[in-house]
Amino acid sequence: MSQNTPVVVVTGASGGVGRAVARGFGRRPARVALLSRGRKGLDGAAEDVRAAGGTPLPIPTDVADYSQVDAAASKVEAELGPIDVWVNVAFSSIFAPFTEIEPDEFRRATEVCYFGFVHGTKAALNRMKPRDHGTIVQVGSALAYRGIPLQSAYCGAKHAIQGFNEALRCELLHDRSKVRTTMVQLPGMNTPQFSWVLSRLPHHAKPVSPIYQPEIAARAVLYAADHPRRREYWAGASTVGTLLANAVAPGLLDRYLARTGYQGQQTSTPTSPDRPANLWRPADDNDGRDFGAHGEFDDQALPRSPQLWFSHHHGLLAVAGAATAAATGAFVHRRGNRGGHPR
Repeated sequence: MSQNTPVVVVTGASGGVGRAVARGFGRRPARVALLSRGRKGLDGAAEDVRAAGGTPLPIPTDVADYSQVDAAASKVEAELGPIDVWVNVAFSSIFAPFTEIEPDEFRRATEVCYFGFVHGTKAALNRMKPRDHGTIVQVGSALAYRGIPLQSAYCGAKHAIQGFNEALRCELLHDRSKVRTTMVQLPGMNTPQFSWVLSRLPHHAKPVSPIYQPEIAARAVLYAADHPRRREYWAGASTVGTLLANAVAPGLLDRYLARTGYQGQQTSTPTSPDRPANLWRPADDNDGRDFGAHGEFDDQALPRSPQLWFSHHHGLLAVAGAATAAATGAFVHRRGNRGGHPR
């Protein structure tokens, strides 16, 4: 593979969005370092990248431990070359009312979901800033702006990532650095997390509808990596709707989610007492199963998002809108010069 082939690091690459992102970079093709805890999922992700045409480097890593993340970054540069793109995806969470979450559980979820992003960003910047080159993509959520019931740990972490990334972006701009950071806010995704996340809900956890396939997230992340000057991208019409509603009427949204948020995040199937929980150890350690990118909701998940196209082509749409306005103005002007008025 050519030395001009980009080097990409994806955390949380063993499943879900991270798995789809890794596969997308593999198709380019890229040299893709895969960071995650679960060995079975990492092996599956490596095979996906290889089959897509890329060069994989699986590295078992707990992103909550900075020393492991930094060592992984050193291994990537030693074996694949200088890192061009770092994508932070890894997370773990808890589905439960806040009062039913133990302090050590909340701390662990925060260490993975928030500090994991901080650790990845730090390891990337330590290598990118001296070269004045590189891009960091933070994979966020509509929940970075809008908290919902039963996901207090995850929402808190995503809010924290949002603030952290904004502060970092300002610092990079101040330094006139050519290192870029951007963030992609996602909707409810059909990922395996709903099969393995620690849950104390009476019924099986599910994404907030509408549900989208992880390949939509992957397309958004790859586009953001290619166009990092824009500070943020929104994927999915539901993300746009949620963020706009929260900006206009957050109090009404509080009450709406209080009424619908519990039932809307559970199926009718009782929670299995034997389900895995990946908070403390990888879910694929339990039975050696590779969970892949997709979850259990393929029959409900949307494979496309027209909104994503609009998000990626907002500049073109602005030009088209300006051209339309100009043409309309010229038409009105001509009618006026003819002594008439448009009716």
